Amino acid sequence: MSEFTCISPERALELRSQGAQIVDIRDPHSYASLHVAGAQRLDNQNIHDFIAAADLDAPLLVFCYHGHSSQSAAAFLAGQGFSQVYSVDGGFENWRTRYPDETASGQA
Repeated sequence: MSEFTCISPERALELRSQGAQIVDIRDPHSYASLHVAGAQRLDNQNIHDFIAAADLDAPLLVFCYHGHSSQSAAAFLAGQGFSQVYSVDGGFENWRTRYPDETASGQA
């Protein structure tokens, strides 16, 4: 599969509760300030290690700021063999508005 699906924050919350992997592609400062609880920050330096260690069959939620850049990242990750890749509509900004208790701060 080399496709991804855009999903609502509600669906993302459901998948997260079922053990989905979560990645955040925002800059280090934004990630450290606040991110989805349990998310791992991905960048060009660690993406290959992440792919090598990840469960390619587990759902993968991709977050950016507003849900646009995550679509490109989701397409890339789907092309790397992940079978269930999701870009979250509205990105982290939408998530933190809806689920402020489901966020965390600090470095991963």
